[in-house]
Amino acid sequence: MGEDTFPGWHGTTIIGVKKDGEVVIAGDGQVSLGQTVIKGSARKVRRLTPGGHEVVAGFAGSTADAFTLLERLEAKLEATPGQLARASVELAKDWRTDKYLQKLEAMLIVSDGKDIFVITGAGDVLEPEHDVTAIGSGGNFALAAARAMMDTDKSAEEVARQAMAIAADICVYTNGNLTVEKIKA
Repeated sequence: MGEDTFPGWHGTTIIGVKKDGEVVIAGDGQVSLGQTVIKGSARKVRRLTPGGHEVVAGFAGSTADAFTLLERLEAKLEATPGQLARASVELAKDWRTDKYLQKLEAMLIVSDGKDIFVITGAGDVLEPEHDVTAIGSGGNFALAAARAMMDTDKSAEEVARQAMAIAADICVYTNGNLTVEKIKA
């Protein structure tokens, strides 16, 4: 994502797991520029409380761009309290059509505990088929690992943590310094 626009930047790994009435979003803490680790303890998963309704969001991509998107999402959630799907679609529409927002290089995983979505700059609001989704440079590794564990007796948090550990072992742009947020339906 954005490799051609911002060569040398590689992003993170964020995973969302929905299981047994709760959603866990976990993200690693590594920020890389080319071959160099700039920071190992960034917080890329946040808890938002617009209008008293809790939402957990994780982001991959440019931090400044992600914060801009999170602010926009909060505004959409305040305008449509308790309606994460509607707020997500409104954000995606703005992101796709607004000339300023179109340049933003990030992706989001968001959840209110009931639903979990990936929001992209292409105007997509995607709901995962198997209650697991992942984004970022190690996203496919984490996704595959989590999907393999979904039929076990592991909790959503255990699945997310173990999948992130596997991604960190494989992807050089992902570390094991996790931020984990849980939200119940």
